[in-house]
Amino acid sequence: MPESPVDLRSDTVTRPTPAMRRAMAEAEVGDDVYGEDPTVRQLEAEVAAATAKAAALFVPSGTMGNQIAVLCHTERGDEMLLHEESHIYYYEAGAPAALAGVSARLLPGVRGRFGPEAVVAALRPANAHYPRPRLLCIENTHNRGGGSVWDPTAIAAVAAVGHGRGLAVHLDGARIWNASVALAVPVAQFCGPVDTVMCCLSKGLCAPVGSLLCGSVETIARARRYRKLLGGGMRQAGVLAAAGLVALRTMVDRLAEDHAHARFLAEGISSVRGFVVEPETVETNMVLLRTPSRPAAEVADALRALGVLCNATGPDTLRLVTHHDVSGADCERALPAFARVAAG
Repeated sequence: MPESPVDLRSDTVTRPTPAMRRAMAEAEVGDDVYGEDPTVRQLEAEVAAATAKAAALFVPSGTMGNQIAVLCHTERGDEMLLHEESHIYYYEAGAPAALAGVSARLLPGVRGRFGPEAVVAALRPANAHYPRPRLLCIENTHNRGGGSVWDPTAIAAVAAVGHGRGLAVHLDGARIWNASVALAVPVAQFCGPVDTVMCCLSKGLCAPVGSLLCGSVETIARARRYRKLLGGGMRQAGVLAAAGLVALRTMVDRLAEDHAHARFLAEGISSVRGFVVEPETVETNMVLLRTPSRPAAEVADALRALGVLCNATGPDTLRLVTHHDVSGADCERALPAFARVAAG
């Protein structure tokens, strides 16, 4: 029987663990739209506590959580400030414009990170000709930055400028658990300076479905209405929340293994001609590879034929993502494929 491919496309391909499946089968449930699902309520309480926010809302996806935050903090015709390659702008189907009627002011920065000066430079004076800036967004870890981490001090500095200019601050923390493990800093320290934070359970933590939006009691009450408006009000959602509780309680510390595997891959590939990678830039579970002599999509196809799955994220860029379902042995098995592809 042939070996399964080594799937490095994303940590979203993770499958629920046996403990999660048992918890799902045994979950106590109720109608969550009525606020009667005890397992959902427990998950929301634990994530709110982890992020040091007063309340949390369980939503089907990170994209929905982010877009509900945009809706909560803005009005139609407003402007949001965010990095030019942020997930909210790049990968969420134009939702801020389509759903909230908000325009995007894109900020430059290195690997998804920008400083207070970038925020100041992007803020225009009050004028009837300009949209009203109302929201500043940060992404941690940064997807297109290769899993780069914002440390809490940097978040606080940027948030202080935003708040000082009257902006709400939202943290897209889809992989905030990875940031926490990478810096050995509690999640709450990343979230303290911001008004809302979205975090995912369905990536490195392996839950099959689910994210949470956290913030003040008033904001989350408003968010609950927007969740219903967007079709995200689920009924006996405790079946899903049960897996999320297992993820939150048992899967965070092991993210360090994914980070180590990503560095192992980067170091191994760095010696292969035809690929350009800087192992020292690998901060969490993502590796960005450049393929300067061949189109990245072509290289991805060649790797697929050899049993290694990855995504091209640009004309000459591949992204590898390690996760629970990729072992150290899998990483060792993947390395020869890169050498074979480079050899032509």
